[in-house]
Order: sequence, then C-alpha cells, then structure tokens
Amino acid sequence: MPRLDGILADTTPLRVSPPFRRLWWGLGVSNLGSQLTVVAVGLQVYALTGSTLAVGVLGIFALVPLVALGLYGGALVDAYDRRKVALLASWALWVVTGLLALQAWLDVGSVGVLYGLVALQSAAFAINNPARSAIIPRLVEPRLLPAANALQTISWSIALTVGPLLGAFLVALWGYGIAYSIDVVLFAAALWAVWRLPSIPPVLSPEDTSSELDRAPHRGTSDDVAGGEAGDPAAPRRKVVGISSVVDGLRYLATRPNVRTTFLVDLAAMILAFPRVLLPAVGVLFIGGGETTTGVLSAAFAVGAVLAGVFSGALSRVRWQGLVIAWAITAWGLSIAAFGAVLLLVGSTDPPQVLVGGLAAACIALALAGASDAVSAVFRQTILQTATPDDMRGRLQGVFIVVVAGGPRLGEVVLGAQASWFGEAWAAVAGGLACIVVVWLILRTQPRFLRYDALHPEP
Repeated sequence: MPRLDGILADTTPLRVSPPFRRLWWGLGVSNLGSQLTVVAVGLQVYALTGSTLAVGVLGIFALVPLVALGLYGGALVDAYDRRKVALLASWALWVVTGLLALQAWLDVGSVGVLYGLVALQSAAFAINNPARSAIIPRLVEPRLLPAANALQTISWSIALTVGPLLGAFLVALWGYGIAYSIDVVLFAAALWAVWRLPSIPPVLSPEDTSSELDRAPHRGTSDDVAGGEAGDPAAPRRKVVGISSVVDGLRYLATRPNVRTTFLVDLAAMILAFPRVLLPAVGVLFIGGGETTTGVLSAAFAVGAVLAGVFSGALSRVRWQGLVIAWAITAWGLSIAAFGAVLLLVGSTDPPQVLVGGLAAACIALALAGASDAVSAVFRQTILQTATPDDMRGRLQGVFIVVVAGGPRLGEVVLGAQASWFGEAWAAVAGGLACIVVVWLILRTQPRFLRYDALHPEP
C-alpha cells in the first residue's frame, strides 16, 4: 500500500503540546454549538420576516462591534495575560448564548432582540478570538504552525459540517429553544479548555528596558509553552490600554505589505462572494426542502474544508505560500459562480419537494469553495503568525478577526441586497466573478506577495 505519510494531516502539534491539544478539542466542541446557533439565528430571522435582506442585516449588527472592539481587543491581548483575556471573553460569550436561548423559550419573536444579541455576541467574539489565535504560537514551535493551523481548520470545518445540519434539524423538529440551549451546554468545553491553559503573559517589546525584564517574575514552563518563548519572563502589566496602542498596531501593519495583502484578498473574497445569506431562500425557492436543505448546503461547504484539512500533509512543505493563496481564492470565486449557475439552471420555481440533482450539484460547488477557502486560510494565518513579532501578534490578530469575521458579515449585506435586486442566482454568479477580478487587481499592485517565500518570511 502506498504510504500516506505526508498526505494526511500532520498531528505532531497535538502530540507534543498538551495545552494545544486541550484547546483544539475544547474549541472544536464549542464551535459545533456556535455554528448551530449561526444557522438557527438566520432561520429565526427569516421565519419572522420572510426576507433575505433582513437576514443580511444581521451582518451589520455583527460587523459594527467587530470593527469597534476587534482592534482594541487585540491591544488588550498584547498588554495582558492572554489566558485571562480569553477566559473573560469566553464567559461573556456563554452568557449571551444563554440569553439567545431565553428569548426563544419565552417566544419573544422580536427581530430587534435578535439583532441586539448578535451584536453583543460579536463584541465578545472580537476580543476572544484574537486572544485564542495569538496564544497558539506560544504553544507550538514555529515550524509546526502550518500543521497546527491545518488542524484548526479541520476542527472548525467539522463544526461547520455538523453544526448547520444539527441546527437545521433541531429547529425543524423541536424549535429554536432546544437549538440555542444545546449551544449553551457545548460552549462549556471552550471554557474548560481556556481555563486549563498555562499563564501566557505578554512578551516585552524591544522598547522595554532590560532592567524591567530582569525584575519581572518568571512565568510558565517548557512543558506548558513551546519554543524559545517558553520561559520568557512576564512583561510589566500595562494598567491602561489606550487608543495609541491600537494606532501603533495599525502603523506597524502599514509597513508590512505581505501581511496586509493577506487581509485585502480575503476581504475581496468574503465581501463579494460569501454565499451564506442566500441559503435560506435557496432551500425554499430553488431546490426545496426548507430548513433541512439550508443545513445540507452549509454542511457541504464545510465538508470540502474538512477534506482539504484531512489531506493537508503536503501543505506544511509549501514554500511559495502567497502564490497558493492567490490561486486558492481564484478557485473560491469560480466555485461560488458555479453555485449561482446551478441556481440559474434549476430556476426559482418554489418546488414542493427537494430537487435532488440540483441539490447534489450545488453541494459539489460549495464543497469546492470550502476546500479552496481552507487552503487559503491555513497560509494566511501562517504568514501572519510567522512574519509578526509576538508583541504585535495580538493587535494584528485583532485586525485579522475584523477581516475574517467582519468580511463575511459585510458580504451578507452585499449579497443580500443584490439578491433583493437581481435574485439569489445572479447574486452568486456576479459575486464569484467579481471576486476573481478584484483579487488579481490587488495582486497586480503587490507583486512581492506572489513571491512570498516561507523559508525567508518577509512581512
């Protein structure tokens, strides 16, 4: 039998770093519940309004807190113990999830309440995610970061596969209260994983004095934190994190064209061609099956990402990472356009039963999109982590979360509006093609990005 070493995902980070292993498992379980809630909220808004645009407006209420707090959250991550920041933000997320369950059980039936809770959830997420992401380079060695990010992609994609299916099934069978309540239970895994992390204090920047470094107490052990930062002393805590810290991070980003380009190309892909907002209407108007079809289509996207992660062994050996990102996003745009073409072929006929052929073709297109996005995500995160010093990682991870979470939310608004004007099918076709054009226009202004060399990372 041919050897599968080097083809299947590299699990070395799970074996050598117990803290990373616990975090991987804990976040994987909690992400399952989070994706369940994302689908349930979209379905609840659509059920209350019957409007794809109203579902898209959810993106505005999620985007504003992300932009407002994502950058500041990153500054907090650089200034304070990353474990404590992640733990407090996780508690806030858990409380908001409980409030979503409560409004469902009380049958409030208010779109405004849902918008408000999504905004609060987004605010906590804007602080929590940069902390978690900036923690990972302190738990595994730099050479293992591509493998660790691929494993994160697998975990996240499994949640994207099972969560929407489970969410749609639970909503159809028992209603929104059960769906949100299960997320409350599953989120406890994330709280446990973050609680078990070692202390991860901020690392002194080059501007800090050696006398301060000498006076700082020792924190952490080589068993808890990997790499040369394992025994790093804690920096003196900054009691107040002001806007100047955020500005410093943005100024640093302005001098780092390769890192900046990873953000720009992802924004182009997500804003112009993120199809999630279309799925509730597709399940009713085009393919049939309602909530169940919405869950299946969401899961198809994630199945492609899971397969890309499972067979990601070769990704750790990729040298020209910028070039791979460029072609991966091109494949994403083509896949979304193909999804729109499928909808054009089946037509908006409000079918009384599921059109199996149309569903299968749509799932294939979305699976290809998911695989392309997974490959892009692995290398975008790796470039950010390897080309950024630790004392700036939190702030740039704050920018990253604004991009990767805010971009899709803004994309929901854009495609939701386009769907109301031209229909869901043409919105997907135009969005996919526009994504390709804009990405290559960006890359034409940043030729160094296509020559990015993982052996000699340049930010």
